[in-house]
Amino acid sequence: MPINSILNVFAKSPIEPLQEHINTVHECAHLLTPFFQAAISNNWHHASKVREQINLTEKKADNLKRQIRLTLPSGLFLPVERSDLLELLTQQDKIANKAKDISGRILGRQLTLPPPIHSPFLSFLDRSLDAVTMAKEVINELEDLLETGFTGREVNIVEKMIRKIDSIEEDTDTLQIAIRKQLFEIEKTLNPIDAMLLYKIIEWVGDLADLAENVGARLELMLARV
Repeated sequence: MPINSILNVFAKSPIEPLQEHINTVHECAHLLTPFFQAAISNNWHHASKVREQINLTEKKADNLKRQIRLTLPSGLFLPVERSDLLELLTQQDKIANKAKDISGRILGRQLTLPPPIHSPFLSFLDRSLDAVTMAKEVINELEDLLETGFTGREVNIVEKMIRKIDSIEEDTDTLQIAIRKQLFEIEKTLNPIDAMLLYKIIEWVGDLADLAENVGARLELMLARV
């Protein structure tokens, strides 16, 4: 989005650019699903194509982040601080960065997931992405929060959504422990470097949920300061 367009959006609302950014981040992270489906099928041509989409979407999110930082007015006349909005933006952006890192590491080595963990891994990925989806939904509630002056029923709705992110993150912790155990049971049959990288990939997929939880935590801190 051109800077003039960003400025026009800010003239209407300082929240809309943040929402456009989280929607882009969400799109980027969810491309991991077709990416891993292709990787599991050893269809590296398709995986490469999806990786290109992840890169392009991450760059779009990065450009939005940069433009927001440059154009977010200092005098917002809002019940929240400009610095809090910028920190929220930073936490959102880390999700897209992590998705890019995950896909790059897998594609760079054409790292194949062992068949015994295909299904549990995809379930783990889906649950981590659920947290990202909930983070997107909670940020998209910010406009209503702004309209109500960050008070009333809307605050309760947002707080429940934040608790939902926390609950999903706890689910991913449980799934991560289980899948690491399954990998441990078969790791002696794997290339040692591949095994080490698989543990790292599992950790990074769990990080998606952690980062989504961080988005909720930053918003919760903003509400506490109002």
